[in-house]
Amino acid sequence: MCGRFTLINWQEMAERFGVSVAIDFIPRYNITPTQQIPVIVNIKRPEIRLFRWGLIPSWVKDTDNWPLLINAKAETITKKKSFCNSFKYRRCLIPADGFYEWKREGKKKIPYRFSLKNKSLFAFAGLWDYCETEKGKLYTCTIITTGANELVAEFHNRMPVILKKDAEAKWLDVSSQQTDALKELLLPYPAAEMEVAAVNPLVNKATIDSPEILST
Repeated sequence: MCGRFTLINWQEMAERFGVSVAIDFIPRYNITPTQQIPVIVNIKRPEIRLFRWGLIPSWVKDTDNWPLLINAKAETITKKKSFCNSFKYRRCLIPADGFYEWKREGKKKIPYRFSLKNKSLFAFAGLWDYCETEKGKLYTCTIITTGANELVAEFHNRMPVILKKDAEAKWLDVSSQQTDALKELLLPYPAAEMEVAAVNPLVNKATIDSPEILST
């Protein structure tokens, strides 16, 4: 699964993804569900928008009591009512540079951060949707997960889908509805290109979002 991630080097988003960054961000060391996060969508052109993390399908009426859909399993997104329409028409990229998982060591669960060895930004494969509320349209998103690679498997049996750079444009192309071809993109990222490091248990507190999290 993926329940926490980082977007520290956000200044690199414009160059890395070829989009204009008109929103003023700050480095994020502990992004948690329900927060507003930057996503790259392709409506008229690829652009960055802020959506709430935790997808609510457009057909939901009682949005206050809808469960948080922070992740969507790659294996079942074409079968689940909550995700199948977004998979066809509303795919997105979710920029990040790391994500967290926990490993039980004795009586404690130790947090670890996974990132790419080259320290670069990457994109999770995501889905988005919107629904009508009393306050207007609510835009939300979810991160797709797949089976864990050899590195992540020591910590969890699933991991977020990190798209290969050359697959990002295909994932964003809303004119493409070739289900099988799109699902072939949702594979575990190569373990050899990733690294993992223990981080500070401060990450366990959703209210803490500071560089100290990366220290041990």
